[in-house]
Amino acid sequence: MEVNLTDWLGDNSWAIWLSLAFLLGIAEIMSLDLVLIMLAVGALAGAAVALFAPSLWWLQILSATAVSISMLLLLRPTLLAKVRSMPGYRSSADKMVGSSGVAVSQIDKSGGEIKVDGQSWTARPYFSDVVIEQGTEIEVYEIDGVIAVVYPKHGLLP
Repeated sequence: MEVNLTDWLGDNSWAIWLSLAFLLGIAEIMSLDLVLIMLAVGALAGAAVALFAPSLWWLQILSATAVSISMLLLLRPTLLAKVRSMPGYRSSADKMVGSSGVAVSQIDKSGGEIKVDGQSWTARPYFSDVVIEQGTEIEVYEIDGVIAVVYPKHGLLP
């Protein structure tokens, strides 16, 4: 007796949901964003409904969607707050402090642009009366919102 894969998947939609949950779980491991894992849990909910009500495809989609949205709105913010309050946690902006880069344009009190680790940032000098010339190696002192506060890495400061 020959089994057609599309017929089997049509009769066993739980396998599709389970595969989707697995793929989303793997993708979450790559991104570590706590979004895809919430969608994977929604897919598991869809698989559970498909196991008990295989012909109610609309209920499978509805439960997967409801669980995913609930997880994203209720659980993810709590998890992110816990992760961010853990000792030793540093955001990517915080990790930039102390990094070296290059002034892409002249940096004065009105601003300028730097490149650090291949990323371009708007910058201003630590001392407002200092002008950092284009091509000068800089170091990031702090991040002020979306602006990097920098000083020349070599040379005297006022």
